[in-house]
Amino acid sequence: MQPTIITTVFMPLALGIVMLGLGLSLTVDDFKRVLNYPRAVMIGLFCQMILLPAVAVGVAHLFHLQAALAVGLMLLAAAPGGATANLFSHLAKGDVALNITLTAVNSLLALFTLPLIVNWSLVHFMGEGQVIPMVLSKIIEVFVIVLGPVAIGMAVRRSTPATADRLDKPVRILSALILLLFIAASVAAQRENMARYFQQVGLAALTFNLVSMAAGYMIPRLFGVLTKQAISIGMEIGIHNGTLAIYLASQILKQPDMTISPAIYSLIMFFTAAAFSTFMARRAGSEEAAATASAP
Repeated sequence: MQPTIITTVFMPLALGIVMLGLGLSLTVDDFKRVLNYPRAVMIGLFCQMILLPAVAVGVAHLFHLQAALAVGLMLLAAAPGGATANLFSHLAKGDVALNITLTAVNSLLALFTLPLIVNWSLVHFMGEGQVIPMVLSKIIEVFVIVLGPVAIGMAVRRSTPATADRLDKPVRILSALILLLFIAASVAAQRENMARYFQQVGLAALTFNLVSMAAGYMIPRLFGVLTKQAISIGMEIGIHNGTLAIYLASQILKQPDMTISPAIYSLIMFFTAAAFSTFMARRAGSEEAAATASAP
């Protein structure tokens, strides 16, 4: 996937809209909410920061991925969730407030963990001497692209909450559509190579997605986290910010081949997340109906 006007012009704009949508749903209290349910937040952060990179490394070796594809998968593991995770969590009757909190904290931590994970991945999969220094200008660029729109969205919510409420759902849906349209455009531009890309990384991306989502749901449940919160963590862990991963690969690292894994993963995750959210929503509905029927 070579750089095109899509990746160089529309990508930063699309990413800005996605992050603006996230900011419209955030308040300072969302960061403070960590104190309200520390166990769920800590388990979610463990899955995001420790488990996901480990799973990505395992999947890359299991499927013998080429170096660029493996690093692309690691970019996904390092990228936080976003508006799409929040949307699917809402559809699955999860705890969206927890999603927002995890996304907020992960987005801040990612500014520090992304360079570490990326450079470790480059050395591990490509060999010594492959480290790409994250110079100050690049760090600032990521900071502005990622947190700038979030800060604007938060400012809108703080100054005019009614406006933020009106814009929140449309911008959230627009964020999902932007990612879909971007992926569709990328697929169209590379349609001659898509069969080869799916052959190279499709099964690995599907495995990584299913393991991520399952672990994000099951591990919290094993530790006694409520079902609604486990659903949220599963969505947060299984639905990555593919737009950010593709942007980092193509514009920051200047490695177009590394965009393949995030692009394929982003295609797959919409189907798996839709299936998971439908299943959990129906299960929640059945439980509510059973509870109502058994009530005196």
